[in-house]
Amino acid sequence: MGKKKIIIITDGDQWARQTIETAGERLGLTTVTATAGNPTPLPTAAVRKEIMAAKGEPVLVMVDDGGEPKKGHGERLLENLLRDEHFAVLGVIAVAADTKPVRGVRVSYSITREGKIHRGSVDKDGHPEPEGQKRVEGDTVDVLNGFRLPLVVGIGDIGKMSPADRADAGARITTQALEEILKYHGLLAGIRA
Repeated sequence: MGKKKIIIITDGDQWARQTIETAGERLGLTTVTATAGNPTPLPTAAVRKEIMAAKGEPVLVMVDDGGEPKKGHGERLLENLLRDEHFAVLGVIAVAADTKPVRGVRVSYSITREGKIHRGSVDKDGHPEPEGQKRVEGDTVDVLNGFRLPLVVGIGDIGKMSPADRADAGARITTQALEEILKYHGLLAGIRA
């Protein structure tokens, strides 16, 4: 049996959960709702169990530090998931926040609040930062610096950065970020079929 494919999103508050669930539904993906929370409420063993029990793949998993600038529960959970031999992490959606001081994480590119691909980072509101600025700053992203990942997509505060990203508006920006990860792995056509 192969590794279970997952996509990790570094946000999990109520707004993010609703938006991620909506985006997942649009793409036919399962969201592990038990990982939602600010911070993520479950220990690693319980999260692993929930992911393995989820139907289909890739599975969407939320991790959230709850505003902790140092390595909090969300980042420790993220670290454990990235090291877990049962999972293949297809990519991470790195969510910007106003948390200081943090190093931030280097992104492959970002999706702005208008749905444009930006070759730099974005701020919490989804506004593009200068092209040379490649680090998204958030409370649950610094630990990513220690890992080689296929794709890290930057995004503003999920569900709050843009009216277009609200769940009741179709979660368009978060959906687009997920689509980029799926496209990278050649999975988008199969999921939409």
